[in-house]
Amino acid sequence: MAQASSSRRVVIVGGGFAGLFAARALRNAPVQVTLLDRAEHHLFQPLLYQYATGILSDGKIADPLRELLKRHRNVEFVLAEVTGLDAAAKRVQARRPLGEQIEFGYDYLILAAGVQQSYFGHDEYADFAPGMKSIEDARRIRRRVYGAFEMAESADDPAERSRWLTFVLVGAGPTGVELAGQLRELATKTLSREYRHIQPKDARVLLFDGGKAPLAAFGPKLSALAARDLKRLGVELYMGCLVTEADLHGVQVKDHAGNLTRYEAGTILWTAGVQAPPLAAAVAQATGCQQDRAGRLICGKDLSLPGHPDILVTGDLMSLDKLPGVAEVAMQTGMYAGRRITHESQGQTYDKPFKYHDLGSAAYISRGRAVISAGKLNFGGFPGWCGWLFIHIGFLTGWRNRAGALLSWWTAFVRDLRRERAFTMDDLPVKLYEREVEPADGGLRAVPRQTASATDQPEAARQARRPAP
Repeated sequence: MAQASSSRRVVIVGGGFAGLFAARALRNAPVQVTLLDRAEHHLFQPLLYQYATGILSDGKIADPLRELLKRHRNVEFVLAEVTGLDAAAKRVQARRPLGEQIEFGYDYLILAAGVQQSYFGHDEYADFAPGMKSIEDARRIRRRVYGAFEMAESADDPAERSRWLTFVLVGAGPTGVELAGQLRELATKTLSREYRHIQPKDARVLLFDGGKAPLAAFGPKLSALAARDLKRLGVELYMGCLVTEADLHGVQVKDHAGNLTRYEAGTILWTAGVQAPPLAAAVAQATGCQQDRAGRLICGKDLSLPGHPDILVTGDLMSLDKLPGVAEVAMQTGMYAGRRITHESQGQTYDKPFKYHDLGSAAYISRGRAVISAGKLNFGGFPGWCGWLFIHIGFLTGWRNRAGALLSWWTAFVRDLRRERAFTMDDLPVKLYEREVEPADGGLRAVPRQTASATDQPEAARQARRPAP
């Protein structure tokens, strides 16, 4: 890799909000920056659910990192997955796409690898209950959602048709609430006149969460507004309920009274819980640092790991003062890490601790309905929706994406059109089923390949089941 011998070397792991903002903050620093990521794009995660439901294309929420960094002459991007760390030698181990092992030396290391979906010890759920952390996850959800309506349309058995028209979401944080609202809007507006044998408006959307209310982190006032708007849309709320078993045909749920109920569903979407990626454990082993319950790295006020001032942790991978895993935290920690390294590389001291400036949170409920929490301001309804539009347009990367998003929103909100819906039979999760012949009628029946139970999950882990911010 080309680099100036007189410059300090900075390695950034991850091209999300934290990694991108750190690279930008280092633009004029006398350092050589290498950004490593297993994806070649920067993803605007807050709008993934709109990609998953056919409003936005991937090009409107994902930008090539090379394009974003092409004017940063001291920054280079390498497509690779970081697998390990030698803190004593100051070297990062990574794997190229075809498996070749490579290493990168560093003077400063910025960890911005983010988090991944947590299934609370039951990773087998991931096969039939996709989460939504990457563009691949959202693409799977899109195929499952639109595929479910197609399966219902061609089903002869009323029970099978009802199952395909039932959607289960686990976790009532922003992701679960936004996705639930979009599923009902999709069924009652976009698809309402497109089918001949089913009524898409009959689709049931069931939202489960172990807490007392949706969007609990937004406070009781906005949580109540969100619950009201979701019910008006037709979303069925099951608060205080934990999913104890899941399979291809549905879920088993335990309510606050301990009663177990089975819900048949053709589509299960997992929107609860996050955990640190395996890289966090490798870093903890190499540096001796501590991890929190979700596996995130516990760092100091200057974002460095104890005993390793050259290693900075940013974004969702960082555990500091119970800061939420939201885009604003990632942006601000990335900028702080870049500024600190810039000052130190110029021979200056930088002893300011990181201080988070909470600019508020927003969640989309439905067309004309959203909630916003910003300091003492807490409001929803149409004003909240207008504020949501303004915030997300401002944070999208590039004017092309902003203009494209506005056009897509206009067609979706005004004309009930969702253009991003293409898929084929091969895109459906047929590999999750074993097909066998029924001797009685010679027909084919889909049989689940696996059933997983969470009843043996530790009580503490089940009680910790809360939606990710």
